[in-house]
Formats: sequence, C-alpha cells, structure tokens
Amino acid sequence: MTDVTIRHNPDRERFEVVVAGNVIGKAAYKAYDAGDSPQRIFYHTVINEEYGGQGLAGKLATVALDETVAAGLGIVPVCPYIKKFLTKHPEYAAATVATTPAHLEFLSSALAARARA
Repeated sequence: MTDVTIRHNPDRERFEVVVAGNVIGKAAYKAYDAGDSPQRIFYHTVINEEYGGQGLAGKLATVALDETVAAGLGIVPVCPYIKKFLTKHPEYAAATVATTPAHLEFLSSALAARARA
C-alpha cells in the first residue's frame, strides 16, 4: 500500500491512519492529568475493514505509543487492541500505567459529555 501516513490529531485526541487524504483508522485517547503524572487513556483503536490485515493497526499503535512516551506521558491501556499490543511489546512497560477505577470514571464522564455536545 502506498501513501500511508500516520499523524497525531491532538484537537480530536487521536492518532490517525490516512490513505489518499482519507482517515481510514484511528487510535483514540483522552488526556488525563493525574497531577505529577499526565497520561493518555487509549480507549478505541480501529482500522476500516477494507484495510484490515495489512499491519496498519500495529504501525498506528507504534506511532501513538512512541509519541506518547516521547511527550513524557503515561500510557493507560483501556482499548483491547492496545492492551494486547503492549503484552507483545515490553519496551513500553516503563511508561504503562495500570488502569484504575478513577481512569474509567474519568473516561466514562468525558465520553458522555462529548456525546451530549
């Protein structure tokens, strides 16, 4: 596949896979400020079905997690894909934060507020 770009779209709080100018996948997160430990809660990763099986989700996860670590942020894996990805990539272990009830409550409230907007 040619012309694949993975970019960070901070205004939409997601990393995107773009092909020929179209967003065909995303890794969505919510920024979470835990005081001295700012984090990104990754809650949804998806690649459009017609682009499946090409390794794009793995490339997307790699870019998203690398940029998160480079920004000094913790990785909070709520998304099943990101959770599984992290089990296969121990290089992210030091930046991974265990999901807590506080994370889930924050995420639930943030997503509910977005749905009402």
